[in-house]
Order: sequence, then C-alpha cells, then structure tokens
Amino acid sequence: MTKPYLLGLLGAGLLAFRPAAPTPPVEPLKAQAMQELQAHYADYRQLAQRIWGFAEVGYKETQSSALLQKTLRDHGFAVQAGVAGIPTAFVATYGSGQPVIGILAEFDALPGLAQQAVATKTPIAGQDAGHGCGHNLFGTASVATGLELQKLLKEGKLHGTVKVYGCPAEEGGSGKVYMVRAGLFNGVDAVVHWHPGSANGTMAGKYIANSSAKFRFRGIAAHAAGAPERGRSALDGVEAMDNMVNMMREHVPQETRIHYVITNGGKAPNVVPDFAEVYYYVRHPDRAIVQAVFERVVKAAEGAALGTGTTMDYEIVGGTHDLLLNETLAHALQTNLEQVGGVTYTPEEVAFGQQIQASLGAPAPPVAQAAVVEPYSAHDLGGSSDVGDVSYVVPTVGLTAATWIPGTPAHSWQAVACSGKEIGTKGMMVAAKTMTLTAIDLFTSPELLDKAKIELKQKVGGYVYKPLLGDRKPALNYRD
Repeated sequence: MTKPYLLGLLGAGLLAFRPAAPTPPVEPLKAQAMQELQAHYADYRQLAQRIWGFAEVGYKETQSSALLQKTLRDHGFAVQAGVAGIPTAFVATYGSGQPVIGILAEFDALPGLAQQAVATKTPIAGQDAGHGCGHNLFGTASVATGLELQKLLKEGKLHGTVKVYGCPAEEGGSGKVYMVRAGLFNGVDAVVHWHPGSANGTMAGKYIANSSAKFRFRGIAAHAAGAPERGRSALDGVEAMDNMVNMMREHVPQETRIHYVITNGGKAPNVVPDFAEVYYYVRHPDRAIVQAVFERVVKAAEGAALGTGTTMDYEIVGGTHDLLLNETLAHALQTNLEQVGGVTYTPEEVAFGQQIQASLGAPAPPVAQAAVVEPYSAHDLGGSSDVGDVSYVVPTVGLTAATWIPGTPAHSWQAVACSGKEIGTKGMMVAAKTMTLTAIDLFTSPELLDKAKIELKQKVGGYVYKPLLGDRKPALNYRD
C-alpha cells in the first residue's frame, strides 16, 4: 500500500514516475569533468577576457551575449535568442527529457568603473564601464559548466536536458524577472548559479528584495537672476524629495536600505531647470516592507512636486524578490565545493594582491585566504539580485568563488582589475567545477531533486509569485 505521505507528494506533482534505471557512478564522472574543465582553462580565460574588454552595461551587452551564444551553438546547443522581449537574453538547450537542469549566466558591466588590470587606479581612456562585479567571469564559468554537461550528455553518461540562461542586466535591470515572468523556467527541475567574490563559500543565506524607480520632475525654465519668480525649479523638486526621504530614514524598519543618485540636475546654474531626475533603490529582506516603503517614497515625491510647483512622474525600473535558500541543494553544493577546493596564487599574484589590499585603506584578510573553502554557515548575503525571483519558482542553489583578492569590495576598481587578471580566472574555474559537480548530482539523484522540490513548496507556502515590477516591459534604456 502506498503511504499517505507519498500519495500527497504524487498528488502535488512533486514526484513523477521514473522507470528503474541504474545510477551511474558519479565520482568517475566528477573526476572526468574537473580534468576536462582544467584542460580548457586557456580557452575559458580568453573568453572571459574578451567579455572583460567589451564591458557592456545592462541590456546593451550585444557583443558579450553574441559571443556566449556562439560558443554554445558551436558545441551543439540550440539557442533561442531575444527571449522575454530582451535582445541580449537567450536560452541555450542541449539534450532531451528529464531532469532539466538550468545554469544561469550573467555578463553586464557597471558604469563608471573602467579600469586597467593593474594594482593602481588607472582608468581606460575612452571607456566608461568596467566589470566591477566580475560578470565577465560569471557568464564564462556558467557556459563552461554547460559545455561540460553537454559533453557528458552526448557521451551518454548523463541523461536529461541542460539549459544555459543568458541573463542580461542583473545590475539594476532585473533581467531574470522578465525571464521568469515569460515562463522560461517552467519545467526546470533545479537551477545552479554562482557569483564572483572575495571568498569561496556556499550561498547559504538571502539576498534582499529591491524596488527601483526613476522620478522625473518638470518645472518652468527661467533666467535664474533676471526673472527667478517666473521659474519653477525641477531640481528643487528633486532636492525636496531627497530631503523628505532622508528624514524618513529614521522611521522605517532598521534593515531598510534606501539609495539614490541625481541623474539629471539641470544644465547651467543661471537657468532654472525645467527637468530633473533622481534614481532610487529601496531594499529590505521582506518584499512586503519593500513595497510599503517604496509607496512612502512615492508620496514624498508627490509632496515635493506639490510644494515646488512642479509636476512629477516615475518609472519603475526594477524589482526583485529576496532569495529563498534551498538547504537541500546548498548542502550538496557545499560538499562539491570542498572537493574542488579554493584558489592558490603564485608569488607574483600574492604581490599584486598585497598592492590591491594596500589601496583599500582598511584591514583585509591574508591573501592566502583565497585557498580556503568557508564552512557551511547560514548568513545574510547583503545586496539584491534578480536570481531571487528564480528561487521562488524552481529550486535554486549558488556559490561565491574568490575571483578578487580577499577583502576586495564588489563594485570597485580593484574588483575590475582582479577580474581582468589570472586571479579572476582561477576563481572562475573553481565556480565552473563546483557547478558542474553539483549538476552531476542533480542529473543522477532523483531523490535529491524530490527533496529540493518539497523544501521549495514548504518555503513558498501559500504565496503566489508576482513580479514586483508589475507588467511593465523591460527597461532596455535604464542605463541611458
């Protein structure tokens, strides 16, 4: 007799009938995968360096996306480009049947961080953006994982389907949210991802939810000295809004984070600005609080417009859920990360790292700390990511790998420099190997997938996923 517990799982669609099949020995597969990935180290380094040189910002990653697509297509993947209404988004598929394992790839750079691969702050002439979050490494490692899994599927050593998702504009553009909304993760059994960082560890925690918008004020231009009474300053509207929001910080939940930049404040001091714009982020671990605080920010903008005699409208640019930790998958990934190990630097790389650390102006861990794999520990990850939305619809697991010198902050010129050096490549390969080993476990262990799906269902509970950015189209020009 089938136990009631199993009947419940079958009814929920979490357990599917699987014909008896011999489980392949995974350790030889893992050994083969690590060996082959390392054998192609130079190829993957070159791929990452080309994307580092492109340094394209969100939704403008034309060359980066095309290069990754071509690499996958050349190895037998069927590539669907321009998905979810985003020209640089793609889904590359190889294999057939279950399980379906997804690998996330990112490749957008950050504005204002152009930097040569040297240990002193040295901008690149004629270039604005730089890979201050290491997404040149991110996309490459994920593609490397996809290629290795494709090889094992082609050889008949694994059975199922691998999908590599080209995910643009993670930095503020919420690219994955549109991909989730378009149903591109329907039917996927599990998703594996990673992120560059300054240490090696499993993502055993949460990103925080985020809503962002551009607030645009319109006034009346006038001569600032000759006829100021005839003007209505759009910049006054922005500054009044900022002042009210800054006072509001005392009266929001403690974990709330609010950031802004004035993206347009007028053109000349002697002209009353008739247009001004400010770009806001609101973050909190609880998506409901993000929505509530964001509504208060909107009220501040409305009040500022009323008080300054201007008009205001706003455009929601992005919105992401918090990240749901899937402990079932996280523990499996931790085991594989410990098997792969961390990064070892040459004496020259250690010297470079010490120069980078000296430029930070703050105490930093020893450079050799990159060789360590941190023990599994639940902790807040800080920041936000659109991978959070993926984690609400499919079991998701990720890691960080030491692609920067320990102590290096993300979104810094120091991170850009490391991402363009061998230091970045070495950490990237730790990520590729760990993701590949974890995916092998997912392909060969139906029990692991079933347990991960049950955990996701329990954590989501009665919540019905709904994008925080609503039904707007992708903000393809949010970096303009």
